[in-house]
Amino acid sequence: MTIPNLITSIRIILVPIFVIYLINDELLPALVVFVLAGLSDGVDGLVARLFDQKSKLGSYLDPLADKILLVTAFVVLATMELVPPWLTVIVISRDILILLGVLILFLNGQDFTIKPSVWSKITTCLQLGSVFIVLSKDYLHLAPQFSIYLFWVTGILTVSSGLHYMRYWFQTIGAGTLGD
Repeated sequence: MTIPNLITSIRIILVPIFVIYLINDELLPALVVFVLAGLSDGVDGLVARLFDQKSKLGSYLDPLADKILLVTAFVVLATMELVPPWLTVIVISRDILILLGVLILFLNGQDFTIKPSVWSKITTCLQLGSVFIVLSKDYLHLAPQFSIYLFWVTGILTVSSGLHYMRYWFQTIGAGTLGD
């Protein structure tokens, strides 16, 4: 077990705590837990690079932890009517699409590396930012229309990122030779 994998595991453990605060309508503690989870995402990658502790487990665990945190956040916030349901559907659909793509490549015996694209990183940042803005609405006092613009940009880039991954999979599968 490497330090980055431990940090990532802690991020996964924070998700139920985050949800409990949300469903109890305790947005400030939920915000604190969410920020800690978000910061841990950056810290685990930094530690992995600085101390040469990149691992195959980490390459699977880190994006999975992000998906668990973000999908959970969007689902709960949508049921609380704090984010638009259409954005939640887009976020979940993209993540399912990514998981299905990885599964298809794996089942076809394709050699591939799990490495997030720039589009994926930007999308994750926007999704994290959207959740952060929603949770901090009582503390930042941003204009309400700011959120809807952020939701639209997040939605558009989430779709773009999903399409980018689809293109990569089609190229990867097309480049491989599969037996009959």
